[in-house]
Amino acid sequence: MHNPPHPLTYLDALKAFLREDWGTQDWTTAAVPDRPMAARVVAKQDLTVAGLPVAREVLLAVDPALRVDLPARDGDRLRPGDEALRIEGSSRAILMAERVMLNLLQRLSGTATLTRAFADAVAGTGARILDTRKTTPGLKVLEKYAVRCGGGFNHRLTLGDGILIKENHIAAAGGIGPAVARARAVAPSLVRIEVEAETLDQVAEAMGIPEVDGILLDNMSVDRMAEAVALRIAQGSRVFLEASGNMSLERARPVAETGVDYLSVGALTHSAPAADLSLRF
Repeated sequence: MHNPPHPLTYLDALKAFLREDWGTQDWTTAAVPDRPMAARVVAKQDLTVAGLPVAREVLLAVDPALRVDLPARDGDRLRPGDEALRIEGSSRAILMAERVMLNLLQRLSGTATLTRAFADAVAGTGARILDTRKTTPGLKVLEKYAVRCGGGFNHRLTLGDGILIKENHIAAAGGIGPAVARARAVAPSLVRIEVEAETLDQVAEAMGIPEVDGILLDNMSVDRMAEAVALRIAQGSRVFLEASGNMSLERARPVAETGVDYLSVGALTHSAPAADLSLRF
């Protein structure tokens, strides 16, 4: 189970998307007869599907009388021609929901498909693939759900889920030590603290601060990341290490093999190509 978000967390957004798509009237659909019809959504490429419950909610928001069946489940790998979704009911309702439903399904499945490729690339290393906050405004909850469908894990869902002290925070606070001290003084005790490091000196400094739970290795080479892992072993530190910056599929395996715990990949949500799915009566 990928723990899908409750529909109440995104229904308002779906209705806004439909209003945006319709404008004042769907004149094309209004011009065709309304009659009972059956339709299906099929994959046109190899993909990992995500967003099927969301697609169903779009359809039911247009017409609660539609019958929507899901022969596939989120997280399934589909091949060209495989059915993802079946619909029966008003032809006009299906047509009015089609574009928004497909836009979301294609986008979320694209994120899940790219995430699955990264997860497969690091399989067996013990490293996990993380998303970032580089999400589409209004789609964060759904895009991060799609990451889970693809075998990835979520970093912070919101700023309140954890403390990530980055270079600008460090500069504003006057150093890593003061930044960590201020963060620990104001945040709840169960909130973890992660510090961004660009050099091994910063890694060593952060490891020496007991309040630091993790270190983000920012844009480091594979060799430098391996040195950070060795430093953790030498110091007997229990901090987690997260590799970040320009994380490509080709680079993912060598990075994971350094012994880091996480690879964060902004591209999962900001650059994943839409998966190819199509609706046909």
